[in-house]
Amino acid sequence: MNGSKEEKRLILFLDCGDTIIDEGTEVRDENGIVVEGKVIPGADVMVKTLAERGYRLALVADGRAQSFVNLLTMNGVYDCFETMIYSEPIKAEKPSPRMFKAAIGAMDLSERDVGRIVMLGNNLSRDVKGANAMGITSVHLDWTPRYPKIPADASEAPTYTVSDPLEFVELVERLDAALTASEAGSASTAS
Repeated sequence: MNGSKEEKRLILFLDCGDTIIDEGTEVRDENGIVVEGKVIPGADVMVKTLAERGYRLALVADGRAQSFVNLLTMNGVYDCFETMIYSEPIKAEKPSPRMFKAAIGAMDLSERDVGRIVMLGNNLSRDVKGANAMGITSVHLDWTPRYPKIPADASEAPTYTVSDPLEFVELVERLDAALTASEAGSASTAS
């Protein structure tokens, strides 16, 4: 990541399958490791743009570590992430709070920071439900036809929905500006 950019207030957790990588293009080896896959149109630009603009990024994804290393490296976005949390070593999958807590810990954050974390994912029952349960702002990327687009219940209702990865960049910029303004307002009334 480019250290000369001003760090943004929002912290971004991103899923991988059907959020960055098109699961329909994945090729697996005999051990089930993904060895090939293509990005969703615009997803590589999304990740690089967010990193270049100073956002701290964590991958929070269900699956095997080597699959993500392969996919993110071949698509040129591996180095954009500050940390990568995979279900394989955590021994849990989203919506388990262990996945989100591992990312919070790996980024040296605390419970006080939860209000400035945004989770982008394609799966309402995993990404959105897990983020909501932790008090993390949830954003559903409804790009894929592979997963339900209608929440099964209130626990799966996203805070925001985007249909395109580049729409997420615009949303994040608005949310970060609002958070920065809110914090500036709080600081001026406290002094």
